[in-house]
Amino acid sequence: MANHSAEMHEHAEHGHYDPMANKIGMWTFLFTEALLFGALFIAFFVYLSTNTGDFLDCSSELNRIMGAINTVVLLTSSLTMALAIAALQRGNKRLSLNLMLMTLVFAAVFLIIKYFEWSHKIHLGIYPKSELMVNRAQGDQLFYGLYYTMTGLHGLHVAIGAVLILIAMRKVQTGGVHKTKFSFIENVGLYWHLVDLVWIYLFPMFYLIGR
Repeated sequence: MANHSAEMHEHAEHGHYDPMANKIGMWTFLFTEALLFGALFIAFFVYLSTNTGDFLDCSSELNRIMGAINTVVLLTSSLTMALAIAALQRGNKRLSLNLMLMTLVFAAVFLIIKYFEWSHKIHLGIYPKSELMVNRAQGDQLFYGLYYTMTGLHGLHVAIGAVLILIAMRKVQTGGVHKTKFSFIENVGLYWHLVDLVWIYLFPMFYLIGR
């Protein structure tokens, strides 16, 4: 009787697992995220076309080395996340957990670098509505307004992604996610790849257009 009850519970559990529906739901969510950032990208290029000189000057004030390091960091984190999913699909739980931990480390490095970059700019008084900024050209104010908005929103997504990876690690540890039931970690991976993709656009937009 106990065995029959356990089988019924397992069957019910599997009956509620629909990886295709999960993936469709995730792609729908990612589409809304793409619309959000897409609107900001359009705003950036509209203002760039009307304030070209100011945008180029402001871009040259950003730390390209920090931006480039963060680009490499995020691209590497995307690789480790993809490898973590592949490892779990092969049944290598320990390797998957280690690779996700590495992804978390890269996320932390990205946020720390961004913190120092922002702190330096704020220390110099270069931030929206500061006494220094209100006396600068309108194009400068638009550039830095977009810079803080878009990189700040992206940083928030990095932090959310890190939390999701922690949840995925917990699920893998407890057996809730495994080699035959991996849609959750796969969806977390899709979210993380979107975070990386957005930065690939943000980096040249803000850091590489300068003189």
